[in-house]
Amino acid sequence: MKSIIAASLYGILSIVGGIIGYKSAGSKVSLISGTVSGLLLLIAAYLQLQGQSWGLTISLIITSILVIVFAIRLAKTRKLMPAGLMVFLGLAALIAMFSQLVFNA
Repeated sequence: MKSIIAASLYGILSIVGGIIGYKSAGSKVSLISGTVSGLLLLIAAYLQLQGQSWGLTISLIITSILVIVFAIRLAKTRKLMPAGLMVFLGLAALIAMFSQLVFNA
């Protein structure tokens, strides 16, 4: 259940972040990537809710990719917003997802 909540919240945050990036900087890349990754996380959470174990795998992969992308961006910009926040919250989501994986194995 923790992994469903983590994937859902991180997915919503990704969508909102993409919209904010578009509105504040006019970044279509932020809008598209935030929306696509967020929707994929929401779909993965739904799959988990339906009992599909591979939804957790999708969540782990997408969240891991986002954490890596935002960690690279944080290293380049040294700005905590939004990259640092997304890394921190992504790592928290990964911990929740991995704990679900380990304790349900």
